[in-house]
Amino acid sequence: MLPNPKNLILNLLLANDGAPLSAADAVGSCALFGIRENSVRVALVRLGAAGLIASAGRGAYRLGPQAADLAQELSSWRSSESRVCEWHGAWIMVSTGHLGRSDRTALRTRQRALALLGFKELNDALHVRPDNLLGHAPVVRERLRKLGLELDAPVFTATDLTPELDALARTLWQSEALTSAYRQTRQKLQAWLAHADDLEPEVAARESYLLGNEAIRQLVFDPLLPEPLVDTAERRAFTATVLAFDEAGHRIWRERLPAALASRVSPMAETGSPAADKTAKGRRPSSTH
Repeated sequence: MLPNPKNLILNLLLANDGAPLSAADAVGSCALFGIRENSVRVALVRLGAAGLIASAGRGAYRLGPQAADLAQELSSWRSSESRVCEWHGAWIMVSTGHLGRSDRTALRTRQRALALLGFKELNDALHVRPDNLLGHAPVVRERLRKLGLELDAPVFTATDLTPELDALARTLWQSEALTSAYRQTRQKLQAWLAHADDLEPEVAARESYLLGNEAIRQLVFDPLLPEPLVDTAERRAFTATVLAFDEAGHRIWRERLPAALASRVSPMAETGSPAADKTAKGRRPSSTH
């Protein structure tokens, strides 16, 4: 299945570390996935209309105001393990029972913010997660509000849940499935890395993006649960593998792919015209939406 061109463009911009992305580079990178130029240009127009990208000069784009805070949160996956601390059994709660549900855009934004920080619905009025993030409720509150949670949504720490409610909260995450997913994805990435040098550069570039995007998404939405809810050692090993895979993917896009495309010089390029094959200056789109 082809990647969504809008997501791919946003990922390219995230990988650019603040540098503008030209329309030509977006078209060239998307072409590796069989996405047509017209689809890319339509995606650019729609992203601009939504405020997710903005003009950075003629034919160039940067992340727009509507994407800035989300982009910062998504890009923080590399340091996710540094955000956790020891868990002493307390919970962070978000009260949402008084918030409206008729505004579908606001509801989606709220749900995405809560999901990104690992919250689960305890009942119709409360969302909960273990209080094992550095900074505790004040920092979590700030991050949630940057991601679009309503300002009047209370975010607080609960330390005296009844035994029954505490036991229920511990069952809200599929703990065994999370630990199993860490292991399975780590093994998949390691197996791919073992034979990556044998792949054609275009194939390696495509596969490194698709596999890396899936793994990074898994990390971005990981709830960062403490022991004993998940195997934290398995999560750390998974995170280390994703970091290694992401770096390998960047090398493919930065070195192998441009070199391979440059070696296939077209007759037009030999007479001084630009070659048809272009990518986003060797930057691998490594984040996800």
